[in-house]
Amino acid sequence: MLITTNAIVLSKLKYNDNDLIVRCYTQQLGVVSFLLRGVLKSKKSNTKVAYFQLLSQLQLIIDYKSNRSLHTIKETKLQHTYKTLHSHVLKSAIVMFLSEVLASTLKEEEQNETLFSFIETTLLWLDEQSEYSNFHLLFLLNLSKYLGFYPDTNHIAFNYFNLLEGKFESHQQHKYSISGENLILLKQLLGTTFDALPTVKINSKQRQSFLNMILLYFELHLGSFKPPKSLQIFNQVFN
Repeated sequence: MLITTNAIVLSKLKYNDNDLIVRCYTQQLGVVSFLLRGVLKSKKSNTKVAYFQLLSQLQLIIDYKSNRSLHTIKETKLQHTYKTLHSHVLKSAIVMFLSEVLASTLKEEEQNETLFSFIETTLLWLDEQSEYSNFHLLFLLNLSKYLGFYPDTNHIAFNYFNLLEGKFESHQQHKYSISGENLILLKQLLGTTFDALPTVKINSKQRQSFLNMILLYFELHLGSFKPPKSLQIFNQVFN
């Protein structure tokens, strides 16, 4: 069955000498993996390797067979051409980090238009910005909404946030109850849009501490989630 769909590249892996396995989050089908045969040797291939950079936004015509784990791409073209995401060193670090997070969290082969739109529009926003040092923090926090564990803000005035329960509480329950600077920043980000992000002023130490907390939050709510391997490099680049 031929299907035309927009797609965002999550990962790519060299297979044999000349092939690639590419995993994408598609608008129509959710997560789909493709085998690109001979793409590393053929200069005339219509599935050019350059198209499949991490988090590239593509339009694909695919030959989809539900009984297969690897599918075939018939035609590829860029849906959006980024201006800075793949050429700016700091933004490239964000791309590498977030693609690994998304590859770890997005598993389902099913359509989710709102999640696809969220990823698509926020990446386009990042591509246009000159101030974006806290982008990944708000992205991860908002991503939790689509994954089913966005913080419950009913008692946001309370002095602790329970990472296990995903809610604010008046007393510290256990080691997963947070307070202090991470709590203040969490409350700030819960009331912030991407356009207002430049008003959130924190230093690199605070940013790294909050990132570690939000990754722990993901681990506690997604059994298969592991901190990205690129985390150490990411922190070095941003420090």
